[in-house]
Amino acid sequence: MLSDLPSRIQQCGRDTGFDLCGIAPVRDFRELQAFPAWIANGKHGEMKYMEARDQSGELKRASLAKVAPWARSVIVCAINYNAAEPYSTEAPKDGRAGWISRYAWSREDYHDAVLRRLRQLETNVRELLDVTANWPLATGGLHLHSYVDTGPLIERVYAKYAGLGWIGKNTCVINQKLGSWLFLGVILTSLEFTGDQLAASLPAPDRCGTCTRCITACPTQAIVAPGELDARLCISYLTIEKRGGIPVDLRGLMGRHVFGCDICQDVCPWNRKAPVTSAPEFEAREEFVNPALEWLAEMQPEEFRQVFRGSPVRRAKLSGLRRNAVLAMANSGNRKFAATLKKLSEDSDPVVAEHARWAIAKLG
Repeated sequence: MLSDLPSRIQQCGRDTGFDLCGIAPVRDFRELQAFPAWIANGKHGEMKYMEARDQSGELKRASLAKVAPWARSVIVCAINYNAAEPYSTEAPKDGRAGWISRYAWSREDYHDAVLRRLRQLETNVRELLDVTANWPLATGGLHLHSYVDTGPLIERVYAKYAGLGWIGKNTCVINQKLGSWLFLGVILTSLEFTGDQLAASLPAPDRCGTCTRCITACPTQAIVAPGELDARLCISYLTIEKRGGIPVDLRGLMGRHVFGCDICQDVCPWNRKAPVTSAPEFEAREEFVNPALEWLAEMQPEEFRQVFRGSPVRRAKLSGLRRNAVLAMANSGNRKFAATLKKLSEDSDPVVAEHARWAIAKLG
């Protein structure tokens, strides 16, 4: 048995291009126990995929051991995506620009970029084990399965127990050196390690302390308790996942956000000195940083497909993106948008038209 195999796997992760790599055992961690109640209370909003259940009716994300009984450990990797651009809190003063979340600025969807590295890491791990003839594999041989946001587990919990960082009050994984601008990817494995072998991956200490900046900075008060988010109030959820109309009482609180929201990370002290990513895939596209609201609000299907090809922004769909841009116009207080909004109030998309009428009323 190779006692140093975990450290060698972690080095493989770094050699593959990840900034952080750790290994967590498969356990029913205490952080997972709150998930069923969170779902039962409807705090996931319209994200039905989170309700996925196994054959016994149990929530898949509540217990990895029940969904993948062959899994014994999880390799958790993280890569920094922070770009050398201003934060959302540093908005242009004329109110004409919207905000696309930092993670969606790149030319390649992060799912593809991270999964490509995970698949390479799988290959590297197999090659590493090929020269380790005495390594006791789980029954049925070696199993490895990679996921980026699509697996039956809550990645941030396993990231914590893999030693990558702690879970902040805004529910993001925070690393003391890198901050929270991190994409996570996981590999479920049938490799079983002893507690001594994973001793170096003990949970990182929680260094949020008494700081509540993320909680107080959230315009919609979506962080209902430290580490607990009500997605139905979250601007990221509203601008990306929510279909149709935005609740009227939340529209005026969404600011200039058209896709996602970075406020709780922008104000986090651990991101003050966050390094810029070295991954070329995550270099920001200039037109995605502080994009013109009128450009987005009047965008047509073909341009949407061309501009956002391969981008996570496509998840909001054209109707959602235009709807969000209309609300951002209203929240800007800039009366120069009046003519555009008047035209949009008669748009063929009923959702855009209704929000435009609301925007006109808000602007007076």
